[in-house]
Amino acid sequence: MLSEFSYLEEIGHEKGDLIKGLQLIQQKEGYVSDDAIRAVAENFGMSPAEVEGVLTFYAQFKRVKPGRFQISSCDGTACHIKGTPLIQQWITAELGIKDGETDAEGRFSLQTVACLGCCSLAPVMAINGRVYGKLDRRNLVKILNEYRKMD
Repeated sequence: MLSEFSYLEEIGHEKGDLIKGLQLIQQKEGYVSDDAIRAVAENFGMSPAEVEGVLTFYAQFKRVKPGRFQISSCDGTACHIKGTPLIQQWITAELGIKDGETDAEGRFSLQTVACLGCCSLAPVMAINGRVYGKLDRRNLVKILNEYRKMD
C-alpha cells in the first residue's frame, strides 16, 4: 500500500509531520482517498481512524476526488451583490451538484471561494483557473456546454 504513496518518504515518519503528509497527498492526488489514509496511517504509525479524525477537523482536505473541471464560484462582495446566489442555482440546475460536490461522471466539481479578485467582471467563476466574468444564465450554460464537449 505504501509503495503507491512512496513520495510520503519525503516527509518522514514523525507524527508532527502528519499535516504535511496529507497536504502532499492532496497536492499530488487532488484529494485524500481511503487508500491514502491507510498509507498515511502506516507511514506515521497511527490508526486509520486517527488520520480520518485529522482530515475531518481541517476543511482544507478533500475526501472526494475532484472533477476534471473544477468550478470556483466567487462569492466576494461585488459578485454576491451582482448575482452569485443565482449563478450557483444555475450551476446546480445544469450539473446537479451543489457547493462542495462532484458530479457522478467525475467531470465537474463546484466550490465557493471568497474572492477571485476580478470584481470589475462580477459575477465571476473560474474553471480550472480560467476566469469567466459578467455571467448571466445564457453564457453560463454556453460555457458549461463547451466544457462538456471536451470529454
